[in-house]
Amino acid sequence: MKKQITAVLASAAFVALAAPAVAQDINADPHFGTARLSSGFTPDPYTVNVTAGGSLSARNISGNCAGYISNAPDVRLHFDAGSLPLIISAASSSDTTLVINAPDGSWYCDDDGGNNGLNPRIQMNNPMSGRYEIWIGTYSNGDMASARLDISELYSQ
Repeated sequence: MKKQITAVLASAAFVALAAPAVAQDINADPHFGTARLSSGFTPDPYTVNVTAGGSLSARNISGNCAGYISNAPDVRLHFDAGSLPLIISAASSSDTTLVINAPDGSWYCDDDGGNNGLNPRIQMNNPMSGRYEIWIGTYSNGDMASARLDISELYSQ
């Protein structure tokens, strides 16, 4: 019996090591606050000034993610969805990236989908109600950059 328990524990440890490690802590206190918005919110866009960047590679979340972000989210959004899209974007003089953890646990990433070719933008045409964790990244480990996070239902940067 002891050998069987040891084998099960060893197998569980191997599976845990083989699984991708996501270092982002979606339950950590966000660096730049929490927003509570309901569809139709004003002013639109809702903006938050942040310092983008961190030391953790966003590629650890997905190969589709780029840049370096912090462990804790930059902003937490509690959103009550309506019939409009949810558009989350960032604007900076630096090349930034965007990482979002949606209420269902899905991860969304963008690099240059916004204006000016260097700003990230993610549009969810049928957004979920719930909690979104938002990170804005930079391209070099440890580099920090001033940025503005825009949350909108109408347009984005």
